Amino acid sequence: MTTDEETSARSRVRLVVDALTDARWQTLVDRGPSDVFHSPSWLRVLAKTYGYEPRAAILLDEHKQPVAGLPYCTIEGIPARRIAAPPFSDFCDPIVSDLDDWRNLIQPLLEEGCRVTLRCLHNEVPLMGDLVPLVDRAKWHGLDLRPGTEAIWQGLHGSARRAVRKARSEGVTVRPANDVDELRKFYELHLRVRKYKYRLLAQPYAFFASIWDEFVAPGNGELLLALQDDAIIGGVFFLEWKDVLYYKFNASDPSLVSSRPNDLVIWSAIERAQERGLTLLDFGLSDWDQDGLVRYKRKYASEEKTISFLRHDPAGDATQEARQVRELLPGLTDLFTKEDVPDGISERAGELLYRFFA
Repeated sequence: MTTDEETSARSRVRLVVDALTDARWQTLVDRGPSDVFHSPSWLRVLAKTYGYEPRAAILLDEHKQPVAGLPYCTIEGIPARRIAAPPFSDFCDPIVSDLDDWRNLIQPLLEEGCRVTLRCLHNEVPLMGDLVPLVDRAKWHGLDLRPGTEAIWQGLHGSARRAVRKARSEGVTVRPANDVDELRKFYELHLRVRKYKYRLLAQPYAFFASIWDEFVAPGNGELLLALQDDAIIGGVFFLEWKDVLYYKFNASDPSLVSSRPNDLVIWSAIERAQERGLTLLDFGLSDWDQDGLVRYKRKYASEEKTISFLRHDPAGDATQEARQVRELLPGLTDLFTKEDVPDGISERAGELLYRFFA
């Protein structure tokens, strides 16, 4: 589907296209400064799991070539109709280089009369002009992979090197997951960490299965597992896009964290990424107040930046019904993550409710 929207003073034509199939969106993300969250593969994961229809607003120049763009999903239903660019993504900067193009891209979405949210890491243009106000922040960490392996090893915090050595001394080994049966075992670890450590619902298993299909199966990602005595005790899901490796999800057996399995997974991922010529390990988002997670990532990271959360809330968006639903979701989460609730019920609750957290 393609619709003409408007023509700017610089002969920019704004279109809304199908972000999963339109060649112009693929061209823009291939040529422009893009991250895995811009990729049609990631957007297909969201579509398969949650039933969204990812779109991209793009600008074409006088030669009908894409020069700017923004992916997003319109989410219907409770707690209220809203636009996320895109949902369940650590960040996804609009591909835009100046304020005029940004205004042309975003203004029609703001005029739809519903909440619009986006997260920016690399691009400061959306923070200009107060078109979409800044409402929150998170931390981002990355590791430059271009130095040699020995230089990276020496640059790690001493506690990281000790953790890697401890894992090896306790017989922990690392290898990629072989099949979806091992994916399922990792997911069960992930669900228990979310439930018992953080009192949060886990994403649906279908989300991880879709990531496997879209990234792991075609060779653009892997699930690295930590094993001890042939038992899976931890793991990290990594995605690959262009020359960047993305650390996306992790889990470990809480009774065996003293063996430091995921530290060895991270170091193994660094070595494997260097063998493939990748230049950056992206450790993703940490909430501003997640001090423990921030300290953990700092052991490895060579860069720390800020992810800016932007949100447009038109007058009248927060209806009484919407407020009631937003207040209800934390209560349901608390109910379904109690220790006496069977894990299968907690998993089913995540399947039913997680889409409403976008």
